[in-house]
Amino acid sequence: MPIFEYVCNSCDKEFEEVVLDGSDPACPACGSANTTKLMSRGVFRTGGPIVSGSPSASAITTRGQGGCRGCSGGSCSTCG
Repeated sequence: MPIFEYVCNSCDKEFEEVVLDGSDPACPACGSANTTKLMSRGVFRTGGPIVSGSPSASAITTRGQGGCRGCSGGSCSTCG
């Protein structure tokens, strides 16, 4: 089932919702129908567990370095 991420434009709450009919859901915090679907990064794995040092592990750890919003330093220790 597809799970989408949304943000409420009224109260700024972010939430996830299973949506089957393509409509935008109401905010669970305030009930507002003024919500926007967020662009989310797809995450999936195939195969078994990820082993440190494997190609799968390095692909996961090198993508999206700097997990802080707006961080361009490549390390969260450089964020404000």
